[in-house]
Amino acid sequence: MRASYASDPTLTRGRLVPEDESSFRTCFQRDRDRIIHASAFRRLKHKTQVFVEHEGDYYRTRLTHSIEVAQVARTIAGALRLNGELTEAIALAHDLGHPPFGHTGEDALAALMAPYGGFDHNAQAIKIVTDLERHYAAFDGLNLTWETLEGIAKHNGPVAPAAGDDPANDPLPHALAGYNARHDLELHTHASAEAQVAALSDDIAYNNHDLHDGLRAGLFTDAQIAELPIIGAAYAQVDAAYPEINGYRRRHEALRRVFGVMVADVIETSAAALDASGARSAQDIRDLGRPVIRFSDPLWSDLRQIRDFLFTRMYRAPSVMKIRAEVTRVVEELFPLFLDQPGLLPKHWAAQVAAAGADRTMLARMVSDYIAGMTDRFALQEHARLIGGTPRAAGRQSDARYTDT
Repeated sequence: MRASYASDPTLTRGRLVPEDESSFRTCFQRDRDRIIHASAFRRLKHKTQVFVEHEGDYYRTRLTHSIEVAQVARTIAGALRLNGELTEAIALAHDLGHPPFGHTGEDALAALMAPYGGFDHNAQAIKIVTDLERHYAAFDGLNLTWETLEGIAKHNGPVAPAAGDDPANDPLPHALAGYNARHDLELHTHASAEAQVAALSDDIAYNNHDLHDGLRAGLFTDAQIAELPIIGAAYAQVDAAYPEINGYRRRHEALRRVFGVMVADVIETSAAALDASGARSAQDIRDLGRPVIRFSDPLWSDLRQIRDFLFTRMYRAPSVMKIRAEVTRVVEELFPLFLDQPGLLPKHWAAQVAAAGADRTMLARMVSDYIAGMTDRFALQEHARLIGGTPRAAGRQSDARYTDT
């Protein structure tokens, strides 16, 4: 039985374009299914997390990450008696707006788009599911429910100034502002508890798999991460229970325990926060003015130490930074090329190019949409085809260090 503050599909605020609802699926189930069938979701298979897509088949991609986030989110939502279908839909969609090359690609595109309204991957996800996916006869986008769109837009918290604040101090990305003007997502409030679960599940998933991937890449060792909080205790538990275990299984068992500690902490802490909140409806959660899904303070402090370690030893490792510089150049060179020669865009963009005419901002946003939709592989191929001087990143191959042994 769901809690009173869980999102109820029978009380949905509906879709921008009204539709007859299914007789055998709830509205949130339909949202989830439409996201899974979206072209942008499939392209996540070849979009990177930290490592560029070609660097090895064993690393996480945006697709495997999204699936892992959805699994964690379902577990937490079930334990807290929230709506698992809405939680899963938001979790699966949360990274749809990421451009190629992970946060490196986003940083490059954000800098290039600064004069034209900016770029933000959450806002881009909204643009994808409300406009750029064009498969349905009756509407552009996926025509998702208000609750799912709200969760995609603000699962990390409010994204608009509160009433009385000066919006000029915190302007919305154009992709989000444009849709919100038509369909108010109440961007100044926190989102539903389900959306908050999706956000914390994202943190849990990447904390766990970045440790796995960094170890696999040889950026640090088991002994080094065993000095970190939570992780050291997990290795000690495994060593006590399985003293003869091989190194690979030892690592997996330890990190599995770290994963479990994070999930259990969120469930216990959030259950107490929900109970103390006095919330009796999903709207009550939005109106609290603070998140109710969270880690405990001690665990959050421990996780900050782990994130600091990963930042130094993985995200800013010399080998990673070298590739970051190379793929940044790919984005920085493709963007002005398409902006100055929009005829190079695919033929099905021709009508939009013609409509934009000499409007530089419209053209820039079009180019941004096109580049953001590229996979790592396609961006590298287009750069080689149109510009040449292929970055070394495009030619690297996986080697023995990417195996499980």
